[in-house]
Amino acid sequence: MAAKVDETLRQRILQFINEALAEDVGPGDFTSEATIPADKRDTARLLVKDVGVLAGVEVARMIFQAVDPKMEFDQRMQDGDLMHVGDEAFYVTCNSRALLQAERLVLNTMQRMSGIATLANRYAFEVEDLPVKVLDTRKTTPNLRFLEKWAVRLGGAENYREGLYDRIMIKDNHVDAAGSLTKAIRGVQTFFRENDMVLPITVEVRNLVELMEVLEVGQVDRIMLDNFEIPLLREAVAHVGDRFETEASGGITLDSIREVAETGVDFISVGALTHSAVSLDLSLKVVS
Repeated sequence: MAAKVDETLRQRILQFINEALAEDVGPGDFTSEATIPADKRDTARLLVKDVGVLAGVEVARMIFQAVDPKMEFDQRMQDGDLMHVGDEAFYVTCNSRALLQAERLVLNTMQRMSGIATLANRYAFEVEDLPVKVLDTRKTTPNLRFLEKWAVRLGGAENYREGLYDRIMIKDNHVDAAGSLTKAIRGVQTFFRENDMVLPITVEVRNLVELMEVLEVGQVDRIMLDNFEIPLLREAVAHVGDRFETEASGGITLDSIREVAETGVDFISVGALTHSAVSLDLSLKVVS
């Protein structure tokens, strides 16, 4: 389920590449300049040394294009493909100095994205036969959110908020600062009227007392049931019924996600998809 690179995403990738190369290469890769002729060209292959979901191939292509516009990219696997030890994702032929400038950026990016895609795939697989959607969160690496959320999609889970601007999410700190759930929800509705704005609204509740308050006030789209034990979660979902969407969150693991899903919640948000994913092992080696 490879993600299409539209123009907006392409521009973000190019900005990322420029900044990452500036960080790593700086004024020059002096080791390569000292040891490799300027006009030499080589071919390298991306070798898979782990099991999981491949991600970052399109980013790798753009990185090599940035360092050598005359590069040749022989793609053998697609983003989102299941990968096994010994698979070859692609071969690239380009200027040898450029190849070595790009090597670490390609590997760091693909290993990180593949780790996230693989973990997202594992979570999604656990509940694939149930009517629930697995969501990521904003617990991402600063400035790399667009890549990490792309990897989540490649793994088969779904994105939640892109940032603070595309959904209202009233959480515990908002409630405590506003004075109550009721005040927070009414404040959002006033804000909408004054700014001629409408966004979907999620409100987090910490217990059944807060849930009852939200059910009385209404005016939201989704109720996030945070850190509810399974019996309470099941009871809360029953109380909500079909009045609002329900979402479970808080410390959900691969071992617990199915039991959580079986309570009947509509969504499960899992910060671990991005903050706890382990990079997978890939290598880029010159073959000629």
